[in-house]
Amino acid sequence: MAHTRMRTLAPSVVEPRGHGLRLSAWDAGSDDDVATWLRGHLDPDFRAWNTPLRPMTDLRAARESLRARARDAGEGRSATFRIADEDSGATLGHIGLNEINSPLRVARVGYWVLPEARGRGVATRALLLASRWAFEDIGVHRLELGHALGHGASCRVAERCGYVYEGTMRGAMFEVDRRDTFRDAHLHARLATDPEPAFPAAP
Repeated sequence: MAHTRMRTLAPSVVEPRGHGLRLSAWDAGSDDDVATWLRGHLDPDFRAWNTPLRPMTDLRAARESLRARARDAGEGRSATFRIADEDSGATLGHIGLNEINSPLRVARVGYWVLPEARGRGVATRALLLASRWAFEDIGVHRLELGHALGHGASCRVAERCGYVYEGTMRGAMFEVDRRDTFRDAHLHARLATDPEPAFPAAP
C-alpha cells in the first residue's frame, strides 16, 4: 500500500461497517445523538479516565461540542464516529481520530463505550474497524493511542488491536476533573505497515 498524501473523507459521507458494527457521523441536529453524547461524557467511568478541555454538563454544551467536531471533520482535523450496532442501529459508543497531521500522516485515536454496551468487545471491534479505515481510506501512516496510567481495560484494547506499547509519557494527561494537575499516560501506536490483527467474531 503506497500513499503520497492523506485524503480527507468526512464521516458524514463514509460509514465503515464490519463485524456487527457501523460507524457513522454524530448528528448535532439530533436530540437523541446530543443526549447520548452528553450521557457518555457524564458517565463516571469516562470521567475517571478523561478530562475534556471544555467541561460539558448540559445539552446546549453537548450540541455545541458536536457542532465543533463536525467543523473540525469538515476541515480535515478530525473524524468523529458514532459506534452503532449494525442490525439495530442502537448507539454503543464513540470512536474518533483527533489531531490529524496530514503532512506527517499521523493521528491520535480515542474511544468510549456506553455502560450498557460494555463487555461485548465493542471498543476492540470499533478500533480495528476505524484503524483499517484510517490506513486504507485516508492514508494515515501512524495512529497513536494514549491512556491514563492504570487504565487496564484501555491498555488491553490497544494491545488486542496491534497498538504497540512505546512507553510512559510523564504528565501527559489531566488528573480527574482537574486542569491544573497532570498524570502520566501510556503511549501505544500502530503503523500502516504493521500486520493487521484478526477481527474478533461479533457476539
